[in-house]
Amino acid sequence: MATAGASLRIQLLGPVRAWRGGVEVALGPPKQRAVLALLASRAGDVVGVENVADAVWGHAVPQTAANGVHTYVAGLRRALEPGRGRRAASAVLGSQSGGYCLRVDPADVDATLFAQHLGEARKSRGEAPAEATLRLYDKALSLWQGEALHSVPGPFAVRERDRLRDLRLTAVEEWALDMLAVGRHTELVTELTGAVNEEPLREKLRWLLIVALYRGGRQAHALRLYEETRELLRRDLGIEPGADLRHLYQQILSGYPEPRSPGTDTGPLLLTSRRTTPQRAPRPAQLPPLARGFLGRATELAWLEGVVTAESSGGASTPVAVVDGPAGVGKSAFVLHLAHRLAGRFPDGQLYVDLNGTGPEGRTVGAADALEQLLAGLGVDGARIPPGLAARATLYRSLLHGQKMLVVLDDAHSPDQLRPLIPRGPSCVLATSRQRLGGLAARDGAHLLTLGPLHEGESARLLTDLSAGRLAGQDAVTARLVAQCGGLPLALRIVAERLAANPGVPLNALIEPYAAERGRLDWLAVRGDAAASMRAAFDASYQALPADAARMFRHLGLYGGPLTEQIAATLAGTDRTTARRLLSVLAAHHLLEEEADHRYRFHTLMGIYAAECAEHEPPARRREALARLSRLPPAEPPGPGPAGTSTTRAEPGRATPGERHPEEPGARSCQMPGQRRTLSGRPGR
Repeated sequence: MATAGASLRIQLLGPVRAWRGGVEVALGPPKQRAVLALLASRAGDVVGVENVADAVWGHAVPQTAANGVHTYVAGLRRALEPGRGRRAASAVLGSQSGGYCLRVDPADVDATLFAQHLGEARKSRGEAPAEATLRLYDKALSLWQGEALHSVPGPFAVRERDRLRDLRLTAVEEWALDMLAVGRHTELVTELTGAVNEEPLREKLRWLLIVALYRGGRQAHALRLYEETRELLRRDLGIEPGADLRHLYQQILSGYPEPRSPGTDTGPLLLTSRRTTPQRAPRPAQLPPLARGFLGRATELAWLEGVVTAESSGGASTPVAVVDGPAGVGKSAFVLHLAHRLAGRFPDGQLYVDLNGTGPEGRTVGAADALEQLLAGLGVDGARIPPGLAARATLYRSLLHGQKMLVVLDDAHSPDQLRPLIPRGPSCVLATSRQRLGGLAARDGAHLLTLGPLHEGESARLLTDLSAGRLAGQDAVTARLVAQCGGLPLALRIVAERLAANPGVPLNALIEPYAAERGRLDWLAVRGDAAASMRAAFDASYQALPADAARMFRHLGLYGGPLTEQIAATLAGTDRTTARRLLSVLAAHHLLEEEADHRYRFHTLMGIYAAECAEHEPPARRREALARLSRLPPAEPPGPGPAGTSTTRAEPGRATPGERHPEEPGARSCQMPGQRRTLSGRPGR
């Protein structure tokens, strides 16, 4: 730690302020203080320029954001190190690895010091005398000088303000319980009244205040506060008070226990009933079982497990990880495998919701319906679940407050579907999506991981392990099947199931349908199960496209080779700017694979599916598109593509071998967006 930084003290628990050697420093305009708040909250860590810009401007990042960040950092350096030479390196706010690092002892940042003191107070509970524990809580809470990051702009400040307020109110609740234990009811009422006014919907604070009023001899005030609480919850959330508050109300009406004078209470801390206390809802354990044969992904699993573990143990924010990738790549299996590995670190349970963002019947689960499932999983009676999205989200976050819960959200469609389902505090959210949800990373700090096809060796092992010995010693056949499936686990599993289910059929007869592109998708399906069909999986991704991107996809299906912006623009009859935008949309939906130099390729099976979709275009338009393409000047031939990608290049004026006309045998046309197909494919085994 730099010596210069050792004399610096920073306040975040109130207006953002700083003192150097005991003298307050003028920190400049609000956005400059927002930069300092971010760096101080991560003292000693390097924060990238892009992360700083996102923290200050959020989704409205201007083109000059990088220059703005540099300007604010320069202003902070002048304020924090007034004697530093113009060209001298900063000892307090250093530049490294494309970002900035505030070199200050974390204990000189009041928010970090608060967390440290709070940890000491919690550790002492049950080990030290109650009065000693209360002094530690007082030491932590005395650091607060008003609303955290007061008047500081930007999405980071909003999130951090909420997190710190939640942490302080939790500390107040813990402190209040210890105050009740030593009988200090009267002085507790004043402090809790302020906390309830700040967070009026927090039922536990109201429970504590009602207990303090009642045990302090103010029964009428306690009953009136309960009635006010019930009216507030009915009006704002459409729900009744929770079981703890209702139970407390009945105890007060029954006159048990008798109130005692402050300092003389040696009875039990909580009001207890002569009857049995209602049981809590069972700990949720909703994770689906793991699929047999999961293998590979060791690097990705280790990285994401490390990220989630580090972030959840720090407690600074709720770790959110979204795994994206093309249909059939094994996203759900990967996340469930990771969730089972992480389950022990989240002792309060696991919640699971299938959001059905690309379900075969189009019944996407909205955020409000997902919250209804989550609240039911937390034991909330259906009559207590409020009707609106905002009210459900508030109740959900209140119930998960302070809990370490693992939440798995499968097949998300958009960031807006996920955001209301992210709780605050030490829980963790794992999600999957067929789209790259970049907005969730930029605005909400989610970690994104894209899965690709399995490597050839892993694909061969999966086929061999699941095919009941049919491929033992058949290395050449296995390699061909791996290439024909493009390393997609779903396709490999479908093939393995067919081989295992037909032990009496010669191997060559079973694998022959996969050799030709025409009809291959017909055989990559299990009859009667849309969830085990490659065409159905691709259909769902295609249906999620905007109309203009779907049209571009159909035109690209006329051309099986590596694609450029110029080729795409020519096929679709549009300009390169529009083509670039639509190619980016297709890549974000994982219907195309983007490579270096703005080149794109289809995955092997996706190329076959795109050729089917091209058949939906009228023949005249297909001929026009290929005629336009034939007039393009010849380009340098691209290099070979990676495994699992289509490398066939169409001759000018002629479609690739994957193109078929509707009247040809075996031709199948994908549906236009908004239409749903009914699978009537050939037998899956």
